[in-house]
Amino acid sequence: MSNEGSLYIVATPIGNLDDITLRAVNILKSVDAIAAEDTRHSKKLLQHLGIDTPMFALHEHNEMLKKSAVIERIQQGESIALISDAGTPLISDPGFLLVRQARQVGITVTPIPGASSILAGLSCSGLPTDRFIFEGFIPSKKGDRKKRLESLSTEKRTLIFFEAPHRIESSLQDCAEVFGEDRQAVVCRELTKTWETFLTGNLASLLSEVQADPNQSRGELVLVIAGQQKSSELDWQSQQLLELLMESLPLKKAASITAQVSGLNKKVLYDAGLAHQKKQQ
Repeated sequence: MSNEGSLYIVATPIGNLDDITLRAVNILKSVDAIAAEDTRHSKKLLQHLGIDTPMFALHEHNEMLKKSAVIERIQQGESIALISDAGTPLISDPGFLLVRQARQVGITVTPIPGASSILAGLSCSGLPTDRFIFEGFIPSKKGDRKKRLESLSTEKRTLIFFEAPHRIESSLQDCAEVFGEDRQAVVCRELTKTWETFLTGNLASLLSEVQADPNQSRGELVLVIAGQQKSSELDWQSQQLLELLMESLPLKKAASITAQVSGLNKKVLYDAGLAHQKKQQ
């Protein structure tokens, strides 16, 4: 550890405590203090890791008041680690004001990467990962929620949201209304935990599954939704899949399966299949 004070942004597990990195453990042991979103919650993690570094609370209600005092401690030579309740700090969590001020005054801010529910959900979703956007929590009020979703209705990148368990049903319903019932999506629940589940399908089928099973409205949720595909847009990968399926399945079935995988309109795929058949004649 350098004698110069630093601020470390340390990612912690999102569920499974074994997901802590060795570097994170070393940093948390060696800093002078840990700024935690909820010290009661983080105490359990530190006890599990055998870490007795002093903690103090830094959360959305006191960050504005406390950030200057934290900056002063670092300028006097202390090193501070910032952690949130789970995952990577600042992502829909407090810390932005502290990091911004630290950088403004020339303090070294060092990332200690680790778990992220956003990337965990996206990587296992089966939806496009090359371009995506993270929209945080969906607004809780229906009017605000619909307005936010409508602003994203033509977004072609994969969409990622956080959602509260008690609102997932109403949010899926609004998503189906705005994006269309056939839009492909994945509800990622309790990532890395004992009851981890992935519900995959179009928005209409996901809504039905959540309504039918109360367990799907419990725990931490990440909602991943495919971006918009123009009805006339058929990428080469979907075309190849369609043609491969047509070798052993009726066109209607091949188009249906390709639609489920790609998120494209079934009719567009069916018409593309007809065109392919004509070329083969």
